[in-house]
Amino acid sequence: MVLVVYATLAEQNIAKLFLAAFVPGILAALGYFAVIALYVRLYPESGGALPRLPYSARFRALVLVWPVLLIFISVVGGIYTGIFTPTEGASVGALGTGLIAWQSGGLSWTKLKQALMATAGGTAMIFFIVLGAAFFNSFLALSQVPQAISVFVVEQGYGPWLVLAAILIVYLLLGCVMDSLSMILLTIPIFFPVINSLDFGLSPEHTAIWFGILVLIVVEVGLITPPVGLNLFVINAMDRETPIPQTYHAIVFFVASDIIRVIILAMFPAITLFLLA
Repeated sequence: MVLVVYATLAEQNIAKLFLAAFVPGILAALGYFAVIALYVRLYPESGGALPRLPYSARFRALVLVWPVLLIFISVVGGIYTGIFTPTEGASVGALGTGLIAWQSGGLSWTKLKQALMATAGGTAMIFFIVLGAAFFNSFLALSQVPQAISVFVVEQGYGPWLVLAAILIVYLLLGCVMDSLSMILLTIPIFFPVINSLDFGLSPEHTAIWFGILVLIVVEVGLITPPVGLNLFVINAMDRETPIPQTYHAIVFFVASDIIRVIILAMFPAITLFLLA
């Protein structure tokens, strides 16, 4: 959702943004694998204990998740082959998920009604945020604030990497008190013209896509950054048996992994952009 909103605000190709996010997503998974492997070795009691399963049982369990794989291939494959747009892909994914849930007996009329009501409430909230952001963006367009900030940054002679680092740090801090959609809607109209005016040795399109991926990562990292990352309280509400200080302690390892990933992707834009070549 963050990429879709960013693509709309920055006027970029959504499919290219999704493609550029593929390798950073793999790096995130590998980083989390490494963090989990390290953490359970440092704190063996945190991983729990289950009997070792033979590979035959593991493969049988893997086969049971075929609906997830089917929906993923249908949605992502349909987008990249041009069969439908990302918005239409979301509808296909929702329809496929609903049909599979109905076929497996997990979707009743009561649950469908609850899902529709929850969706309506979430959609109304998002539209109010978008409406407020639209008023804010109109103010920025009339006042020429983003353009003035861009000119100021260029005239001060700040290095492009220093400006980029400052913006990413701001996102980390905002993530402690704001949700990701609000951050994107309120800040991209200001920050994007600034980044667009700096020279990173990339084409304007590649700069926009690369910056969008970096923003996507730091926005989500900000939501798990102690002490007031919003997602930390969601996790704590789901697992009442784990004290919040223990959650803070464990999440630091994952935040460190994400920050290292951001640094790598910022230093080497080709990692993000090579699939677009």
